[in-house]
Amino acid sequence: MLEFLQYEFMQRAFLAAVLVSVACGAVGTYVVIKRIVSLSGAISHAAFGGVGLGYFFSLNPVIAAIPFSILAALSIGFARDKMKISEDTAIGILWSVGMALGIIFINLKSGYAPDLFSYLFGSILTVSTTDLYIMLVLDVIIIFLVYLFRREFLAVSFDEEFSKVVGLNSTYINMLLLALIALSIVVLIKVVGVILLIALLAIPAAIAKQYTYDIRKLMILSTILGVILTSLGLILSFIFNLSSGATIVLVMAVAFLLSYYIQD
Repeated sequence: MLEFLQYEFMQRAFLAAVLVSVACGAVGTYVVIKRIVSLSGAISHAAFGGVGLGYFFSLNPVIAAIPFSILAALSIGFARDKMKISEDTAIGILWSVGMALGIIFINLKSGYAPDLFSYLFGSILTVSTTDLYIMLVLDVIIIFLVYLFRREFLAVSFDEEFSKVVGLNSTYINMLLLALIALSIVVLIKVVGVILLIALLAIPAAIAKQYTYDIRKLMILSTILGVILTSLGLILSFIFNLSSGATIVLVMAVAFLLSYYIQD
């Protein structure tokens, strides 16, 4: 029954499922609580500019996407807080500009980008050992920062106005949270791609939020759900020869609907 685990690419895929679930559990919790899913979607699409930049300079697209995504996240935070641009306007601009830059960089590079499709819609089956190491390092950074600033993140997530009253630099904390979202997005790119990754970042946390409001428990439950649902989607995509990223997202969507049905 588990004969597919004999393949190395499937072993790497399951390891990737665990690593992306850790990032989703830690950061997706704050994304859902702060209701910044659409903002996270803008950062994810802007990350495609980093992928294109990586192709242009013949670098690993995932590595190139790290500084580009963080810069995009900080830019949208700056535009929202300092330039007094409405959030939906900043999201629309960043969303389109990031994708446009990615396309331009790819057009400027001679030759054919063979696995470009995987960065748009994901391909967990093509995750390499190098990708796994990158995911692991980013997960460690994310977990460390989430633990280090857990009280500050909690304050700005539930009552940002009160956090300002007590002297907390909410602008700095929000910028740091956006940077963590950017890092999480880079972790997710090879699994579900920039088009679909927002579902992986939001759905496990949204399901977990129905059962607990305790941040620590919410993160743990989100991570566990992420591992289970991502693995299930991976298995189904292998059995039925379907796109892995799309199958994972649909499995999560069905789980989300079932969770609401059970709650009712």
